[in-house]
Amino acid sequence: MQALETALLLSGEQDPLNAIVSIHPGAGGTESQDWAEMLLRMYRRWAERHGFKFNVLEYQPGEEAGLKSVTFTAAGDYAYGLLTSEIGVHRLVRISPFDQAARRHTSFASVFVSPEIDDTIKIEIKPEDLRVETYRSTGRGGQHVNTTDSAVRITHVPTGTVAQCQNERSQHRNRETAMKVLRSKLYELEIARRQAESDKLEKSKLDIDFGSQIRSYVLHPYRLVKDMRTKVEIGDADRVLDGDLDPLIKAFLNWRREKPPASSRD
Repeated sequence: MQALETALLLSGEQDPLNAIVSIHPGAGGTESQDWAEMLLRMYRRWAERHGFKFNVLEYQPGEEAGLKSVTFTAAGDYAYGLLTSEIGVHRLVRISPFDQAARRHTSFASVFVSPEIDDTIKIEIKPEDLRVETYRSTGRGGQHVNTTDSAVRITHVPTGTVAQCQNERSQHRNRETAMKVLRSKLYELEIARRQAESDKLEKSKLDIDFGSQIRSYVLHPYRLVKDMRTKVEIGDADRVLDGDLDPLIKAFLNWRREKPPASSRD
């Protein structure tokens, strides 16, 4: 997708970040484990097409074929925002290569995607977001402190966070101290916000079960990839499994942007 179009569809704060992706096979032993391996290859090929750096962090091989679990990172602009389209259960229908009777099998694997968060939290405080007030100190400190407007109160308007200091005789030093307190409070707010986002992502992960299919890949008796949310169908299943996911991703992002809020659908 073109950069401008991507930016319009991906406006979330975490969308530009790198992605951490985990794949887990469903029930079905070797057949599902092989399907999970196929998905891993699909995402690796997709990352290569986009010039993203692909790095496997954890890999547990299956007993006969495929994998029991895998976690990898896709590093590149908007990797997380693009790959949010893949969160959910993926269903495969094919003639099993592991079945001597050549019967058709249905397999499931779940995909979960989270943003790669930098542990370094940078607190940017814009001067225009601050309201600075001075007032007469009421604390100890002698006649000078009590008779001049040396105390400082700073309010961070966007969050309503307030920090104040009146311990020093100098208004300048009180302001410096109040800014340190304000920065510390905003840091705590950011930590809490990120934890809330993490909890939200974890809840969405727990909600995934093998009935919540987002996409079906049929290789027999016909060949078709169908997204259950957008209703987009692609007849060239091999092309999709070789990493050409962009039509599906773009359709999902448009569908997510245009669908009404849950409350209005009730």
